[in-house]
Amino acid sequence: MKQKNIILCGFMGCGKSTVGALLAKKNGMSFIDLDSYIEKKQNKTVSEIFEESGEEHFRMLEREAARELSEKRGIIIAAGGGTLTFKENVDILHKNGIIILLDVPVEKIAARLKNDTTRPLLNREDKESAMRELYSKRLPLYRDAADIIINANQSPMSICMDIMSQI
Repeated sequence: MKQKNIILCGFMGCGKSTVGALLAKKNGMSFIDLDSYIEKKQNKTVSEIFEESGEEHFRMLEREAARELSEKRGIIIAAGGGTLTFKENVDILHKNGIIILLDVPVEKIAARLKNDTTRPLLNREDKESAMRELYSKRLPLYRDAADIIINANQSPMSICMDIMSQI
């Protein structure tokens, strides 16, 4: 029987994609970024999907993608920042996966996202306060969903080593 999937969760900018790709390379596994997976299927960026069809439509596409990917085994998935804020997605991904929270302090996230214009939920005048408000709402949901919580305020290689030692 093949191994379970590893699902990386956490706030936008916490390093899910960077760590996921590195972890996959170190373990000979496939890596799939959920947002990129959706973008390829829709032939549109997440921002375009939000702009043209709204957040609700994107969340439906996200749920479908989570279902599809949960059918696979032995892959590493970087969940979008909002994916695991929905219990249905948590349940779907838990069926065949271990959910790992990459926990990064809000100050570090704010610094990383300061000049990022690719995040639809943060494309506002009050970007930093919106980010901090969203972070405070999402963090408890991530913690509830996670099987393992990793201090991700360190190098990607150190994060990978921590993950590997705990799974």
